[in-house]
Amino acid sequence: MKKFSTSFKGYNKHEVNDFVAEVADKYEAMLNNLRQRDHKIKELNEQMQHYKNMESTLNKAVSIAEETSSQIKKIARDESNSIIKEAKQNASRIINEALLKSSKIEQESINLKHRVNIMKTRLKQTLEEELAIIDDIDDIDY
Repeated sequence: MKKFSTSFKGYNKHEVNDFVAEVADKYEAMLNNLRQRDHKIKELNEQMQHYKNMESTLNKAVSIAEETSSQIKKIARDESNSIIKEAKQNASRIINEALLKSSKIEQESINLKHRVNIMKTRLKQTLEEELAIIDDIDDIDY
């Protein structure tokens, strides 16, 4: 906990104001970080949708290849199965990576929100202590 030096009328106002400004800056930085992470999650979800669309397109291409002539049918079927397998593996890998990144970012976002709440609680406690000290000044006999 931050210690403030005392002056004639209580704590040094400059130190307290500097401390409050520092806390506000850190709070704003955390909020900006959360916004950036939310934006990143959105981007990852859009990328995931893009890869799903690519998988769908590949499946349609395979279907068209199977409708070709009977001589090319076996070769096309073998190639299409290979393409589908590879596309599914890549899509699954990409989706899993995106989900892992999304989960990690979401966990970090939760952790940051928790830290913001802790910071808010500490700031409230500090302000309440300061107010109690101010109230105690009124009780001092001059």
